[in-house]
Amino acid sequence: MLSRLKCVTAPQVKGAHDADFLIVGDNAYIVCTANDVESGENPAWHHCYVVLMIVDKHSGQTRQTIPIARSSQRFPNEILLPGSCFVPRVIRHTPGTIRCFFASEDPGQRQSQMYYIDFDLSRNAFEPAIHRVQIETSSGRHDLQPRFLYEEARKQGFSHPERDYGLYLFDIRPLSEGLFVVVNNFPGAQNAWGRLSEDHTTVSLLGHIMEPASARMTESAINQLPDGSWLAILRQENGDRNYLFSTSPDGHTWSPARPRDVIKDGTNSKPTLDRFGDVYYLGWQASGQVAGAFRSMFEIDVSRDGQHWEPKYRFETDKSFQYPTFREDDGHVYLTVTQGDNSDSRKERIMFGRLEQVP
Repeated sequence: MLSRLKCVTAPQVKGAHDADFLIVGDNAYIVCTANDVESGENPAWHHCYVVLMIVDKHSGQTRQTIPIARSSQRFPNEILLPGSCFVPRVIRHTPGTIRCFFASEDPGQRQSQMYYIDFDLSRNAFEPAIHRVQIETSSGRHDLQPRFLYEEARKQGFSHPERDYGLYLFDIRPLSEGLFVVVNNFPGAQNAWGRLSEDHTTVSLLGHIMEPASARMTESAINQLPDGSWLAILRQENGDRNYLFSTSPDGHTWSPARPRDVIKDGTNSKPTLDRFGDVYYLGWQASGQVAGAFRSMFEIDVSRDGQHWEPKYRFETDKSFQYPTFREDDGHVYLTVTQGDNSDSRKERIMFGRLEQVP
């Protein structure tokens, strides 16, 4: 499987990470954070930008690479402030357009801001203007900035210090009731569950996962179980760094997160929780290493009820296998993943390929 993955980032890219994608027809539309200066990524690096790669889903060949946004870029309606452009996400907005989200941030200097820009599939080009994503909280509607997420969490007992950057739309989940989304502040250890408005411009917060605060949880993946309840797997930065799980009957009230026996040797990295057909796929980073390489083991367990799991895949490579994203299209599961050869972080390129047929 690993040998069939194809590199989709451009030759000049030195660092790349955290891809998201969707498939329309024969093309995979893949977005990621990239830079042409050095391996890795960092929200303080102004040379980090966000980019769209259009890839043939059958061959894995990149057909076109189109930058989305970068520091200080001038758009007709707004000039981005100096800073990195970071953690893009992509959704199908209308039959003829996809929508790309990204954060503009400069840690310690200003509030970060989440933007969106639309890509016209028929013209194969971005619309000229960017727009600010909004957030709906109990105090009203605001620009999607860390302070407003933090204020809402504080009202419910959140106790960690406030951060002015690191707020991203992390795990966008299309379900029969609409588009749901994890609102994540990584440095602030905040995890919220929300819903995108029908016009895909505004996030309405539903609930927060906050306990235990000592675990410093982040980068949740959330999905709905067959009985209508919700299951979240959360990355943990403190303690043994193993993954924790939280549940909710309604998406509003979440249980204190606890470990589960399904994962005994996980470590702090982005998890996944997808459902393809009638099967749930739980993806997590194992703590072991191949030849000392960073994030070089990744496991996927499967379940039909979200409760009882059995091993399905184990990826092992000294090139790393980190931050994968899985999508289903036309009866097959496709993936993107971050890999690298030489740097300590192994965040050098984005790979794309096909995993399996949907069971």
